[in-house]
Amino acid sequence: MAAKKFRAIDLCYAGMFAALMAIGANITSIAPFLVIGGVPITLQTFFAVLAGLVLGSRLGAISMVAYMLIGLLGAPVFAQFSGGFQTVLSPTFGFILSFIPAAWATGKIVEKRQNLTTYFTASIIGLILNYLIGTNWMYAAYKIWAQAPQAFSYKIAWVWMAVPLPKDIILSLVAGWLAHRIKAVSPLIALKR
Repeated sequence: MAAKKFRAIDLCYAGMFAALMAIGANITSIAPFLVIGGVPITLQTFFAVLAGLVLGSRLGAISMVAYMLIGLLGAPVFAQFSGGFQTVLSPTFGFILSFIPAAWATGKIVEKRQNLTTYFTASIIGLILNYLIGTNWMYAAYKIWAQAPQAFSYKIAWVWMAVPLPKDIILSLVAGWLAHRIKAVSPLIALKR
């Protein structure tokens, strides 16, 4: 079966989610108390999951690819207004990469069934992908090319993730609920493939 072509409005929605990712990445400029231990607590996971749930697997993933490419080309859209190709060497770049499969997976799940339980399940699966890819990249980066903190280990990498985990679980579930509501009130926006 041939893939459906995107409409102009679909590409606008993808651009909107790329812009929301940039805002979510830099929310600490508005709310500096969201920097804990030097680590910015962002809304990126929320918007990546929401993109997949609202736009579907293909368009949600495309919006996250657009966000990543905009940042890699030098626009300051990553956390703490960073950008540029050197970001690939950052220990946290894996989280940026993870937004693509997280959006794709959440979208793919709700394309098959669209009840609230499925939206919540898809949101948590997107979050798990985000953490698995991002944390493993961070661990590899510190072990291979970045200077690891004193006594750094795989266990410590996961302990660090305990700080944003409660926030990300709550926001992922909120994304699931919000996307389900968007679908209910505006079927022209939600899941238009």
